[in-house]
Amino acid sequence: MTNSTKLPKHLGGIHYIAQGWRLITRSGIKRFVLLPLLANILLLGGSFWWLYQKLDSWIQWTLDKIPNWMQWLSFLIWPLAVISILLIFTYFFSTLANFIASPFNGLLAEKLEADLTGIPAPDTGIIGLLKDTPRILKRELVKILYYIPRALVLLLLYFIPGIGQTIAPVLWFIFSAWMLLIQYCDYPFDNHKVSFSAMRSTLRQDKIDNLQFGAAVSILTMIPIVNLFIMPVAVCGATAMWVDRYRAQHALNHRPPN
Repeated sequence: MTNSTKLPKHLGGIHYIAQGWRLITRSGIKRFVLLPLLANILLLGGSFWWLYQKLDSWIQWTLDKIPNWMQWLSFLIWPLAVISILLIFTYFFSTLANFIASPFNGLLAEKLEADLTGIPAPDTGIIGLLKDTPRILKRELVKILYYIPRALVLLLLYFIPGIGQTIAPVLWFIFSAWMLLIQYCDYPFDNHKVSFSAMRSTLRQDKIDNLQFGAAVSILTMIPIVNLFIMPVAVCGATAMWVDRYRAQHALNHRPPN
C-alpha cells in the first residue's frame, strides 16, 4: 500500500503534471528539487534570453520558404513557424539541461518514490551517486541516440515547401511530446534497472494518456518563467505516474537495498 493519492488511469497524463507541481513542495523532497531546479534556471533561462534575440530573424527565414501559391495562408503559417522554432529550441536545451542534471533527477525520483510508497530508498549518499553517474549518463546517451535519427527526418520535412510549414510542425509537436514523456519517465524506470526498450514498450500501453503528459511538458517548457521550474515538476509527475501505474508491473526489476 502506498502513501500516494491514487489517480484513475482515465484521468490521463495532464493530472500527473498537476501532481508534480504539488510534489515539489512536499516536506522532505524540497531539498532534492534544488539542484535540478538550479541547473534548469541557469541553462534554460539563459538560452531563452538568447532565443528571443534571434526569434524574429528565424521566423522571417521560415516564412521566406513559403511558395507564392501558399502566401494566402501566411496568417496561419506564422504561428506554426513560431511554435516550431520554440519546440525545436526548447527540446534541444531541455535535453542538454537534463543531461547535466540527470544524476540529481534520478536521485529526486528515487527519494520521491520512497516517500510516496513508504519503502525506504537505498542510502546511497554522495559516493553512491558518483558511482551511479557513469551509468546514468550512458542512459542519457541512449535517449539522445534514439532521438537524433527521428529528429533529422522531421527536420528534413521543414525544407519541403508546403509540408514544412503545415504538417511538419504538427508531427514535431507529437514527437516532442513522446520524447519528453520518455525523458522524464526514464528516471524512475532507470532507478529500477528497467531497460530503455522495455520502458518504451510499457509507456505505449497507455500511449494516448501518456502523450498528454509529454504534450503538457512541451507546452509549459515554452512559457517563460514557468519553464524554469518544469524539470523537477516533470520528474515528480513522472515518478508519481510510475508509482501509480507501472511499479507493480516491474516489481521483479526493483533495485535491491544496498
